[in-house]
Amino acid sequence: MADVVLLVRHASPDWSRTDLRYDVPPGPPLTPAGEEEATALGHFLKTAGVTRILYSPLERTTRTAQLAAAQVGLTPQVDEAIAEWQRGEPENDVLDRFLPRIQAALDASREEGLFALVTHGGPIRLLLAEFGLDKAELDYYRRLFDRDNPVPPAGVWRIERSANGRIRKPELVYTPNPYQAYQPATVNV
Repeated sequence: MADVVLLVRHASPDWSRTDLRYDVPPGPPLTPAGEEEATALGHFLKTAGVTRILYSPLERTTRTAQLAAAQVGLTPQVDEAIAEWQRGEPENDVLDRFLPRIQAALDASREEGLFALVTHGGPIRLLLAEFGLDKAELDYYRRLFDRDNPVPPAGVWRIERSANGRIRKPELVYTPNPYQAYQPATVNV
């Protein structure tokens, strides 16, 4: 049996709120469309069999987790380790915060079931690279979705660790809106 965790980006926030920094609580709130995305995300998480939802302490992740958890029948839990990438924070520091939480969630998934971590696009990008997503594919997704993120608002990547301890290639498993599936570039000869 493989260990699995879901990395979830928060739903669509109100980026027009320039009076609120994105990386400092409370951060921008969700838009009405974001609230709908978070509810739809909850239906996906219920179908996926999520048993625990952890979330970053910013308003957009908190509200996403609350709306999604209501669909699943769970009480989400705040987790400071999966907070937004802070201005000036080195990439290694972000990974140093996240990797122990991901490893703990993977370990616990064996006994406790599937975890969903509601976090932010920047840290998800770092984690996907860390877990072996090819740079060309990562760049493709960054061009596809908003704000240079490799995941749309309320989108979900699946991280799986096999029995031998290796992380398999991450897989984008949910987006709130259809998108054109990734197709590797072909070279005409």
